[in-house]
Amino acid sequence: MTEALLITVTFFLAGIVKGVIGLGLPTIAMGLLGLAMAPAEAAALLLLPSLVTNLWQLLAGPALGTLPRRLGPMMAGIAIGSGVGSGAIAAADTRLATGALGLALLGYAVTGLARFRPRIPPGGEAWAGPLVGVATGLVTGATGVLVLPAVPYLAALGLERDALVQALGLSFTTSTLALAAGLAWQGALPAQALGVSLLALAPALAGMALGGVLRSRVAPDRFRRCFFIGLLALGAEIAWQGFGGD
Repeated sequence: MTEALLITVTFFLAGIVKGVIGLGLPTIAMGLLGLAMAPAEAAALLLLPSLVTNLWQLLAGPALGTLPRRLGPMMAGIAIGSGVGSGAIAAADTRLATGALGLALLGYAVTGLARFRPRIPPGGEAWAGPLVGVATGLVTGATGVLVLPAVPYLAALGLERDALVQALGLSFTTSTLALAAGLAWQGALPAQALGVSLLALAPALAGMALGGVLRSRVAPDRFRRCFFIGLLALGAEIAWQGFGGD
């Protein structure tokens, strides 16, 4: 499969997943592209599709005025953690970043299949938000995966469904911008990659539109379970490439 075809198919499939369950585009993109290229290169390609689709998700909701204020400390933590973690993804020896990417995908798949549902105690958001933000930023900066531990944490806040979807959009948008800044800081964001990322936007949006149509025709829980099982296998393969392969 040529690189252009790989990128097109990857972002189309990732868009379908996001259209059906509301998340997964950067995760799928990093996982599939990580089979064929270095994590830093894959992360550079997902920037524009991730930014546009997550801004769309952020702006299409009822809580735009309140969520940034409530989640501001978490977003600041993401920015700080991404800067610290970006050295790993941009390292000349890609084995550590590849292995870490595989472990991040495995971790997300396991928490999804286990339906891990933490609960934040009253008053806990003030200290948990910044800590979760820094941890999410470290994972984002090192692997390009935007979801851990942000997704379980946001689900634990007890937000209404539409507000939760919007909060995920805010977190992913912040993580994408922070990842771009980290890659640029490490000299791992060539202009050519941004051009290819722009071309990847069309199949991502097409897949997202198709996923929106499929959402009413498939069982979301079954689709989500298949998504996490596939992610588990993908993460195991990438972790093997990084830590066990030659």
